[in-house]
Amino acid sequence: MGDTCEVNEIHTDRIEHALKCMPPEDELYDLAELFKVFGDSTRIRILFVLFGEEMCVCDLAEALSMTQSAISHQLRILKQNKLVKSRREGKSIFYSLADDHVGTIIGQGMEHITEEA
Repeated sequence: MGDTCEVNEIHTDRIEHALKCMPPEDELYDLAELFKVFGDSTRIRILFVLFGEEMCVCDLAEALSMTQSAISHQLRILKQNKLVKSRREGKSIFYSLADDHVGTIIGQGMEHITEEA
């Protein structure tokens, strides 16, 4: 038995319901773009570190064994996508997760990949 139907039967009620629940195309595009940001392991590592503690670029670079330049580049992408926020304290800029949604997305992703099938 394959992954296709054995008969060609269209369930119009299911299709109508699915299409009614479907967000507009521009929102779907934005959602896909957001998930692309999560598609980079370096950015995921940065988000994971920030999940527990706000940090400056120096701290992040040290914690992740990366250059400050590489961290800054990734933080810029994360900030543009509203996943991290920053605040200045003296000469340092500290980064943290933008809101609880970011932590929820990461937490649910981890739960999904570690669950038993």
